[in-house]
Formats: sequence, C-alpha cells, structure tokens
Amino acid sequence: MELKFDNLDERIRYYELVLERDLTDLPEHPLPEGYRFVFYRPGDRDSWIAIERSAKEFSAWDQGLAAWERYFGGHEALLPDRMVFIENQAGEKVATASAWFDVIHGDPSGAGWVHWVAVRRDCQGRGLSKPLVACVLGLLKGLGYPRAKIPTQTTSWVAVKVYLDLGFRPIPQNAIHSRDGWRIVKALTDYPALAGFDAAGEEEILAQ
Repeated sequence: MELKFDNLDERIRYYELVLERDLTDLPEHPLPEGYRFVFYRPGDRDSWIAIERSAKEFSAWDQGLAAWERYFGGHEALLPDRMVFIENQAGEKVATASAWFDVIHGDPSGAGWVHWVAVRRDCQGRGLSKPLVACVLGLLKGLGYPRAKIPTQTTSWVAVKVYLDLGFRPIPQNAIHSRDGWRIVKALTDYPALAGFDAAGEEEILAQ
C-alpha cells in the first residue's frame, strides 16, 4: 500500500473496535530508563486533558473537559488507585491510562476496562505504550477483575497493533459487527492474529 498513515489518522474510515484478554500470564514490559509511574493526585485533570489533546484524542480543551466529566465525573475518589501517569525525569506527565470500568453501558461481563491510553505526541515511539498498558493490566488484576477489555477505533490503528502485541484479541461480537474495521486493521498491519480477516482495499480504508 502506497499511502502512509499517521498514528491517529482521520483519513481512515471510522469503526469502533473492542478487544479483550484474560488477566493470567500478564506481559512484563519495564519502563525505559528516565521514566517512572505515578498515580493520579487531585489536580491532575488538566495534565490528563493535555496529554490526550497532544495525542490527538481531542482537538479542543472543551472536548477534554466533556470527556473527563462523562467518564470520570463523580468517580474522582477512585482515581488514585486506578489512573496512572508516566513522568519523565523533569517530572512532566507524558502518558496516561486508567484501570476503569464501563461507566456508559455497564458491561455485564464483569470485565475491567483499559481506558484512555495516550502518550504525549513528542514522546511517542519511545517504548512507553506497552509498559503503560501492562501496568494497567496489573492494576485490573489486583482489583479482582477476571478479564480486561479495551475500546479503540480504526483511526488509532497503531495502538491496535500494540494491544494485539500484548495479547488482546477482538471480542467475538465486535469481530462480527465491526468486521470491516478489522479488515482495515488487517490491511494496515498484516497482523498474524487477524488471519481470519481478509484485508480491506484502499478504497475501503479511506473515509468518504
């Protein structure tokens, strides 16, 4: 394929994707030297929004505020045990993810959710994503969840590959309902675990 796509690329046709894995035999991915994990402290909301904006999850600050209120509003007392950041040597927060739950639909499966994984734009490609997600998986296991789910989308296809590397797989119902989305990921990554999907053509990948 001649087209080159960004880590989060709005040119890609949008499909919601959901992956899952059990919480046995968790992967170990230590942080690179010079970084450390820290947990949420009151006042970290703005750092969270700044990271997510840098990663292109939001185009405006107000969108970040709305997402914060939707997913975390009323649950801030839980965040010190569930929201993690990565700090660099200067003490700057450069990445974040949360060991969360389905606050929107109330997932009846009892799975924990890896939510809002983001690495600041200038720190992407430094080996932070896998340690970050692995850390959150450990938190979910410690909180007693038997399985983990992670919601994402085709526009975040690079992140989807990271999740596949960490042992996540498409949940069966999502593989049916968003089959064309998984065909796009297959075309962009040629990931072995997606061998059951035929690759989408270029005209199917690009958003209308």
